[in-house]
Amino acid sequence: MNRQAQAAVLFLVGAAVLHASVTDLYLRYVKAGLRPLLLAAGVVLIVTALATVWYEIRDHRASADRAGAGHEQANADDGRQGHGHQPLDGDGPGHGALEDGVHGAHGGHGALDDDGHGHGHREPWVSWLLVLPLLALILVAPPALGSYSAMRTGTALQAPFGYAKLPAGEPVTLGLVDYASRAAYGHGRSLGGREVKITGFVALDRSGAPYLVRMALNCCAADAQPVKIGLSGRTPPVLRPDTWLEVTGHYTAKRTTDPVNGGIIPYLEVGSAKPVPTPRDPYDESWNN
Repeated sequence: MNRQAQAAVLFLVGAAVLHASVTDLYLRYVKAGLRPLLLAAGVVLIVTALATVWYEIRDHRASADRAGAGHEQANADDGRQGHGHQPLDGDGPGHGALEDGVHGAHGGHGALDDDGHGHGHREPWVSWLLVLPLLALILVAPPALGSYSAMRTGTALQAPFGYAKLPAGEPVTLGLVDYASRAAYGHGRSLGGREVKITGFVALDRSGAPYLVRMALNCCAADAQPVKIGLSGRTPPVLRPDTWLEVTGHYTAKRTTDPVNGGIIPYLEVGSAKPVPTPRDPYDESWNN
């Protein structure tokens, strides 16, 4: 891969990173707080690509100027030799043979650049595999992690340091992680008997029991882990995995343990539920804030 190709790949990667950063696509990969760093990285990649092209053009021009100057000097030397210079000792046929030998030596040096069979060395084609992640970023928008990953990974619910005061209004809108921690570790006392509204996607265990899940994000999608709450009460009769629901209900003391890691899974007594579109940011970042 020559420098021009490297610059082209750098430019395309930078443009793809910028495109993902100014749209919501980047939320499929990293948390929202990393957006400024992605924008900066995209700009740096594009500037680097443009600088590479500029330096390459400058080097080509400098090489052409040196070659032109050398050609003019050679013509001048030939002119001086043609105006009465007598051959020095050793000039003549022997000297021509010596020059041929020197030129042959230079030719031999050029021959070192091939593989001995007249073929010049080429950059390894495997280097072009670096373009594959770029094509994946441009052509494929991966979906957010869903029920398949959630039910095969243990709950990431952790005991909080404290609980913020609930906002006014009824029902009160809570993040799924916030409700789960209040229900599991605060035993619902901080909820004060309030009606809550929670959004998450549906996951079903092997027995068909429904859970409402949100993937908790620490840095990027690679370290996303699920937080689950069980659903009891007036659950919809038909639930499809990965369907997003807005659920309204009350705290219940019912709980179970996650079969994957033995973590606590609290429950919500459902009063009503309705399907909603996938949110702009499908991940929940509140668990480590």
